[in-house]
Amino acid sequence: MQDPQDPAEAGEERTGGSWTFLTNHARILLEVARDPQARLRDMAARAGITERAAQLIVNDLEAAGYLRRTRVGRRNHYTVDPSRRLRHPAEADHRIEGLLALFTQRDDAEPSG
Repeated sequence: MQDPQDPAEAGEERTGGSWTFLTNHARILLEVARDPQARLRDMAARAGITERAAQLIVNDLEAAGYLRRTRVGRRNHYTVDPSRRLRHPAEADHRIEGLLALFTQRDDAEPSG
């Protein structure tokens, strides 16, 4: 049963469904940054998408220069280029390094003070 006092549930009801701020491309880019040797199936599972969708996204990101794929034995190793800029014109003055830093900081790092 929904709690009418819960703003998350009330907001979801108002908007007609759930949505998120990050795209699947951003999620896969973050997964690569967190674990450059991750398998596509693991990245896809953590991002909540199919392995095929993750493969297409990795191809997009590689073609656009956001990451480079290198074969190491039977596995792929990915390298993210943090100097690339966000793609939308409204955010194009920002590099992806800020996004990466925001979402790849270790949870166990305690703020000082």
